[in-house]
Amino acid sequence: MQDLKIALIGATGKAGTYILKALLAQNFQVKALVRNPEKIRFNHSALTVTTGDVGDGEVVQDLINGCDVVISALGLGNPASEKTIFTQSTVNIITAIESLGLKRYIALTGLNVNTPLDNKDEKTRLATQWMYDHFPVSTANRQKEYDILTESKLDWTLIRLPLIMQTDEQTSIGMGLINCTGDQINAANLAQFIMDQLRAVEFVRQAPFIWNN
Repeated sequence: MQDLKIALIGATGKAGTYILKALLAQNFQVKALVRNPEKIRFNHSALTVTTGDVGDGEVVQDLINGCDVVISALGLGNPASEKTIFTQSTVNIITAIESLGLKRYIALTGLNVNTPLDNKDEKTRLATQWMYDHFPVSTANRQKEYDILTESKLDWTLIRLPLIMQTDEQTSIGMGLINCTGDQINAANLAQFIMDQLRAVEFVRQAPFIWNN
């Protein structure tokens, strides 16, 4: 059994399913927070499933208690959560992590989030603008999530993603802090990248892009 215990939020989503699979395959103990436990596809001795909503601070506190690292693969979900769920969840997670004396937090977001280091090419800038045009509230909320993290004291990593391909195929990936030069990321590649970040410091307090090479 791995010595880190992981709190995983969004374990039944497009990315979260693969992250959970990878964590269990590497024998991490996992506490997973889900709204619909029937969607969990795994029965594993190292997995504890908690039913609840990440918008509930007490639920988040109970989830994270006893864990070493928090991973959020939160999306809007189905049925869709409130469009401001990303800031609500981030505030709850930060509050719980800090109260419990933890530091490490890894979360997923989209290409549309901007950081001071960015030098996005035209394609990535257009993709960002498209999100603001079509999903203005949730897209702005994603940006605010980044802003909240930068103001926290956590050792956070916010992973910015292109289109997630739900496949177990693993390939080489590209990564960088200023631009995304790929259109897709395999879910298995993303899961492996997260495994690598559990003890790495390269992207602490950074928002890297990753993509399939």
